[in-house]
Amino acid sequence: MRIAVTGSIATDHLMTFPGRFTDSLRPDQLDTVSLSFLVDQLDIRRGGVAPNICFAMGCLGKESILVGSVGDDFADYRSWLERHRVDTASVHVSELHHTARFLCTTDQDQNQIATFYAGAMSEARLIELQPIADRVGGLDLVLISPNDPEAMLRHTDECRTRGIPFAADPSQQLARMEGADIRRLIDGAAYLFTNEYEKALSEEKTGWTDAEILDRTGVRITTLAAKGVVIDRKGEEGLHVPAVRVDAVVDPTGGGDAFRAGFLTATAWGLSLERAAQVGNLIAAHVLEVAGPQEYHLSKTRFLERFTEAYGDAAADEIAPHLDTPNP
Repeated sequence: MRIAVTGSIATDHLMTFPGRFTDSLRPDQLDTVSLSFLVDQLDIRRGGVAPNICFAMGCLGKESILVGSVGDDFADYRSWLERHRVDTASVHVSELHHTARFLCTTDQDQNQIATFYAGAMSEARLIELQPIADRVGGLDLVLISPNDPEAMLRHTDECRTRGIPFAADPSQQLARMEGADIRRLIDGAAYLFTNEYEKALSEEKTGWTDAEILDRTGVRITTLAAKGVVIDRKGEEGLHVPAVRVDAVVDPTGGGDAFRAGFLTATAWGLSLERAAQVGNLIAAHVLEVAGPQEYHLSKTRFLERFTEAYGDAAADEIAPHLDTPNP
């Protein structure tokens, strides 16, 4: 199953604030906020939604095709991804802009304030999917994750026109985009990924009810952080899959990306939606336990041990033949 992952490609600048943002917010002055937070730590990490997902898929043993736009400062990042089973041949290189930057500060309650500089990402709208499909021998699924909004719409429209199944992951761009555009992103998606807040926002902005969105999508996946994930399909009872226990959350950045990677990888393996969500939950737990979205290491033995602890022997036996992690 050939999966192309479209989305932002960025460098993450991750900072840690030892206090609480809420302690500095005054409800009567929210219209004139001017704040500066002195942080204790700065980590510069590889990031961006699309490569985070591709990296996680590679760690599980699944090759993927990265689609996005970068600057001429991408060489080291490209090499890293290719060593982790990511096809980067269809990444567009801008002659004008740097690779995008994500700047995020996390407080002691895991609340985050973030800023995103698009840079070369704005040229992702120039990318056509058909030449990519021709190069790799066809595409079985295109994941359309947060990116330049025009690129997201173009990729979605092209998938519909060419009959390529697609998964919608509008995520952070829901806040920016208008209802009509969000309806274009969602309508006809084989899979729709959101978190609990984004689920409500997508319904509010599109004007569609939960039932109406289910009419227009194949599978709706809603992540619930520590409560796990809910999977909904038209005419069927929702399926709740509990999360994997995490002793200490070091950094939440990239957890949702890892879940999507695990879910899509297990789906490509031919496993059930429940197993797919379980794989997604476990690799997301690995991300939460480290600083940075691509700084974890997978061991097949330990992955299966944790999977057994969370979901039982039978579930672990189903995924074991498919796992091909970098470490035994």
